[in-house]
Formats: sequence, C-alpha cells, structure tokens
Amino acid sequence: MRTLKYWQALAEGLVQSMERDKNIFVTGISVDYSSGVFGTTTEAFNRFGPQRVFDSPSMENALTGIGIGAAAMGKRPVIFHPRNDFMFLAFDQMINLAAKWKYMYGGNAGELPIVFRAIVGKGWGQGATHSQSLHAVLAHFPGLQVVLPATPSDAKGLTIAALQSNSPIVILEHRALYNIEGEVSEEYIATPIGKAAIAREGTDVTIVATSLMVHESLIAAKELEKEGISVEVVDIRSLRPLDEITILNSIKKTGRLIAVDTSWEMCGMTSEIAALAAEKALHSLKAPVIRISLANCPAPVSLSLETAFYPKPSTIAKAALGMMGKSSERIGAIDPDDTFKGPY
Repeated sequence: MRTLKYWQALAEGLVQSMERDKNIFVTGISVDYSSGVFGTTTEAFNRFGPQRVFDSPSMENALTGIGIGAAAMGKRPVIFHPRNDFMFLAFDQMINLAAKWKYMYGGNAGELPIVFRAIVGKGWGQGATHSQSLHAVLAHFPGLQVVLPATPSDAKGLTIAALQSNSPIVILEHRALYNIEGEVSEEYIATPIGKAAIAREGTDVTIVATSLMVHESLIAAKELEKEGISVEVVDIRSLRPLDEITILNSIKKTGRLIAVDTSWEMCGMTSEIAALAAEKALHSLKAPVIRISLANCPAPVSLSLETAFYPKPSTIAKAALGMMGKSSERIGAIDPDDTFKGPY
C-alpha cells in the first residue's frame, strides 16, 4: 500500500477509469490547464489528450445540458466545477432533468451515467459566494447521488464507483483536503456508494461527520482520549444514499451523538442526522443531540472573522466534554493551522 495525496488519488481513480472505459470524457473550466484542477486532471489530459479532456466556457447550465445529452447517448461525462457555488447555475438541468430522467420516462429512455465534480468549503478569503457546501441542497432531491470523500483512499474509490454507476452522481471535494496524505491501493477498487465508514472506534460518544470535518473530529477524538472519553467517528462518505444502519448502530453503542458538518445546520446534514437519531434511536440516547456547523450567516472574508466562523477540533472537543459533564478548560491548542492560501 502506498501513500498518496488526496489530489493524486483523485487523478489515479480518474485515469484508471478512463483506461477501462473509452466513453468517459472530462470537461469543465480549467480541466486542461497546466494546474489541472489542483493536479487532478493533469495526468488524464496527458494520457488522453484534448479529445477526452477539454476546457469549456463559463456556461454551467448549457454545459450540463450538453453533458446530459451525451450521457443519454451512451457517453460517461465528468463535468467539473472549480467552485461548487456556480453549480447553482446548473441546478435546473441537474435537478429537473438528470435527477428525474429515469422516473419521467419510466426507464424507457436509457440510463444517465453523468458525474459532476466540484470543489467546496472554506479557504482563506473566499467570502460569502465562494465558500458554500451544497451537499445538503443537492441530496434533497431523489435521483441524484451525493458523495463527499474525506480520505485519499475514498477519493479514488468513490471516483471509480461513480464512473461505474449508471446514475447521476455529484462528487464534492473540500479544497482543504487536496494535500492530505493517506494509504491508497494501486488496485482498481470502488468504494461502495451509500456505505459509511468507521474512521475511529469508540464507546462514549458518536461523532457523525462529513468531508473535512472527519479530520477535525479525529483530532478532537485524540485529545478527548486524554480526558478518558472514547469517541467513535463515523465518516458518512455518502449523503444520498445515507447509511442509516452504520450511524444508528454507533448511536446505540455510545448513547451520545454529535453531528458535525461543513455547512449550516438548518435543513442540513446535521439536522438530518439528528432527526434520524430522534426517530430511530431515541431510547438509546443518554443526552440531547449536539449539532456543530456554520454560524447562521454567510461566510466572512477576513482571516480573523473566518477563524471565529468555522468550527474547529477544539469546538468539537469542548462540545463532547460538555456532553459528558466535564470541564473544557483543559483543552489545549489542538486546532491545525490553515495552510490554504486563496483565492483558488
């Protein structure tokens, strides 16, 4: 097993999939640039050239419609959005056409194997319109599958799975993850879509997390271990479909739940997880559910305000200590430095 960075794992998953399926092509803003979208499309462009990896104008809605048409005709498009915020311009095509394709035509119009990749989340100076995470909005609609790889291994595995699937799939990649490292198999192995992972086993508190917050939760869990608190971290990996069984089994084991997300809590992922616990694991809960997400306002631009705006490992650790009836005064300087430098 080798160690790869997140971006390298994404690149490898894409190339290995394109080697096996000539119908896969990649398009979107900057996919054929020398930077190759944090390097994730560079190798694919070098291997397969502009016939299968090519730039597109800033025409998100039209591009999505073109991609859907190509998918309906047997191709497997990968459409890339450097910022998921601009996917708002493509929502009509994604939600009213791609997501509903097999339902509206009763399965008589063939499959629609299209993959949308987009970058989400915070980064220094990104501001209100470039820092959003749209997974909860997209997961609201049946017909779309929404995945959030948190590790290099899943970045590769979920890419492979998405490009094997016959459904419209959205892959959301947090910009703070591209340089993290982890073990990644050289083999062409798909990560099952709709199956959560236990990132850390524990017995006292369950933390259900998405994307970057999986890593923040693991840092918090390590610190909480010093205080005698055993934390189980569940990486949901896929918001739609959602692996309810793994989440519920963990809640029933620990009796305590903290849901942590990269977006806002109202009508979001943390609300969905809290509702799941209330509906199907209420009698196992020993304490009220805690949700940790963004403050109820758009993202600020200045570094000092961003520092206050985004949840951190210390935020999670203090919440868990309070849940266990312990003081949070002893939590040290556990928050990692934000090494990302904007604007992209």
